[in-house]
Amino acid sequence: MDLQLKGKTALVTGASMGIGRAIAQGLAAEGVKVCIAARRRKLLDDLAEEIKAAGGPAPITAEVDLMDEGAPARLAEIAARGLGRVEILVNSAGGSQPPLPLDAPEEAWSAAMTLNFVRVRQLTHAVLPGMIEKKWGRIINISGKSEPERLIAATPAKAAVHAWSKGLSRDVGRFGITVNCIPPGRIMSEQIRRKYPEEFRKEQSAREIPAGRYGEPEELACLAVFLASPIACYITGAVMPVDGGLRRYAF
Repeated sequence: MDLQLKGKTALVTGASMGIGRAIAQGLAAEGVKVCIAARRRKLLDDLAEEIKAAGGPAPITAEVDLMDEGAPARLAEIAARGLGRVEILVNSAGGSQPPLPLDAPEEAWSAAMTLNFVRVRQLTHAVLPGMIEKKWGRIINISGKSEPERLIAATPAKAAVHAWSKGLSRDVGRFGITVNCIPPGRIMSEQIRRKYPEEFRKEQSAREIPAGRYGEPEELACLAVFLASPIACYITGAVMPVDGGLRRYAF
């Protein structure tokens, strides 16, 4: 299937490792010129070299910490200047936090909401004017589950991303812009390896994941690349988990 992506442009955050990296590689393999953004310059440079070696367009690299004040506007400007325009935005930067005690300081809540929701919203709204002007755009948010197991600040932040994305999709659909969310399940990453020992991963896979294993970043990236394509024009406002069947809810 021709995804009709050759010649498009994309900004991918959280691109240094894991899911963001795999999405950037997948888009580049389809002929998309990408701006890859993350905090670690060396990993960005390595990714850029891999993309070029694989025959993809030379990426733009942006070393940026989205937690810095004003970072979304600066990143949007860097991407627009380097790419000419941002047609596809993949918000993949973010993270989970450990459970919070009932008396957790306000700073812990603020930091989680800022990283996982506020910066996603700010960066998206920074690139939207260009998409509206061109009457075409794709916004893909790598979110997370909104099933609270315990008091974890990232959970309501991810739920906010889902609700905001749905509302935004209804406002920008008339401009040819789609907005979708992909909540990852257990996708292998630095964070997963750090948090969950191999024995736990095996036990959980056997007990809770119908697919019987943790997923790989490329297995989520294929959906993100499809949603970024022109042929996915009638899919918007959706939350589409990639989790091997881990989640139990039907709707």
